[in-house]
Amino acid sequence: MLHVTNLTRLMIGPINLTIRDGECVALTGPSGTGKSVLLRAIADLDPNSGVVKTNDMQRETVSAPQWRKQVAMLPAESGWWQENVAAHFQTPDITRHHLPEVGLPIEAMGWEVARLSTGEKHRLALLRCLEANPQVLLLDEPTAALDQDTTLLIEALLKRQLASGTSILLVTHDTAQAKRMALRILHLEAGSLTEVTP
Repeated sequence: MLHVTNLTRLMIGPINLTIRDGECVALTGPSGTGKSVLLRAIADLDPNSGVVKTNDMQRETVSAPQWRKQVAMLPAESGWWQENVAAHFQTPDITRHHLPEVGLPIEAMGWEVARLSTGEKHRLALLRCLEANPQVLLLDEPTAALDQDTTLLIEALLKRQLASGTSILLVTHDTAQAKRMALRILHLEAGSLTEVTP
C-alpha cells in the first residue's frame, strides 16, 4: 500500500492518494504538469511536505535510502555510473536469470554500459528497482522507448509484481496501456488530481 496525505511540492498539491496492495494506478496528464515531480516527491528525492507511508513504514521516520528500497522509482532517464552493467546491481548473479523477462539475454549482465540502447538501459533499470523486492513501484514511462512486443513483455512482468502484492503508480501517455494495466486512471493538471473513468 501507498498512502499519500497532503503532499505539496512546487506546482503540485496538496495531493491525497491511496494505492492498495496489488493495485496499479495510472497517472496521466499533459507534459510539464508535474507527473515526474510527484513521483520524485513520493520517493523523497526532492523537498516536499505531507505524509507518505506504506504498510510497514512512514517516510518521515526512516532514512531516504531505506525508504527508496521499499518505494522504488524508475525515472524517465536512469543513472549509470560504472562501466559495466553488473556493477550497478547488488545481486548480479541472481538478477541475470531475470533478464529474459525483460527481453534481454543473460549475457547482458556482462555488457559495457556504453553499448546499451535507451530501451536496454530502461529495462535494466527496472530490474535494478526490483532487486530489493519493493512494496511500491513508481514508474515514469517505463515502456516509452520500447516496441510493442517488448512493451507487452514488461507489462507481463509488472502484472506478476501486482499479483505478488506490489503497489504501482504508473506514469504513461499511452491510453491503451493505462487501460490494460490500471484499475484506476488519475489525471494530473493544474497541480490537482482527478479520477478518469477507464
